[in-house]
Amino acid sequence: MDNIVDSLSNAYQEFVAAAAGVLEARESSGGQKTAATDAALENFKQRWELFRVACDQAEEFVESVKQRIGSECLVDEATGSVAGKPGQAATAGLPPISAVRLEQMSKAVRWLVIELQQGSGSAGGSSHPHPSAPFDARFSEDAAQ
Repeated sequence: MDNIVDSLSNAYQEFVAAAAGVLEARESSGGQKTAATDAALENFKQRWELFRVACDQAEEFVESVKQRIGSECLVDEATGSVAGKPGQAATAGLPPISAVRLEQMSKAVRWLVIELQQGSGSAGGSSHPHPSAPFDARFSEDAAQ
């Protein structure tokens, strides 16, 4: 994470310096278009693109961390791990499920999302086409699907 922050910070500093370079070049040329102003503008464009790339990479990292934290919280909630932690009240409602069962359901949902994104239309079928994430008939919530 530190290298992403450093990369973003460096790209920002270079972008700001390039912007200052454009202003200085324009001022020294009296507002006229010169080779120096063109070079400063080109440098500014390059630094802008590098800054955008650094921002995109930082955003991707943040999204991946958010997904990982969300998944961990979901597993904790579903398996009942949260109730045993000190300082937290036990949540009433659905009984905890096993982590293996949660992973099976998660895989099934991912396959359905992929099928919907590909537009196959088979996602609404009565049987699940992917043996890697079968529904377990022992659970009544699956029988209803």
